[in-house]
Amino acid sequence: MSVAAVRVSERAGHRLDEIYVYTRDLWGEAQAARYIRGLFARFEAIAARSIPWRAIPAEFGVDGYFCRHEHHYIYWRVLADGAVGIVTILHERMHQLDRFRDEAGT
Repeated sequence: MSVAAVRVSERAGHRLDEIYVYTRDLWGEAQAARYIRGLFARFEAIAARSIPWRAIPAEFGVDGYFCRHEHHYIYWRVLADGAVGIVTILHERMHQLDRFRDEAGT
């Protein structure tokens, strides 16, 4: 089975930067690098369709999917060309609906 491409949106890229800096500042460079590598491994697993995920709830107002990676939720869409478009990554303690709407511009 071929793996679909993964495209990280600009907003999701900013979230990755924030996650890296926060993790580095609290737990060090090695832990930050490990966590970011884990997120990218999860993106690849999403693209390979090798992990379970759920549809984004209807109240979010967008079509797409989400899954969890450690302390974050990853939200994505399947793009017209079949690629996985990472929309945003939100920490588990964030109010998901409000933050998703802010991040996705809905």
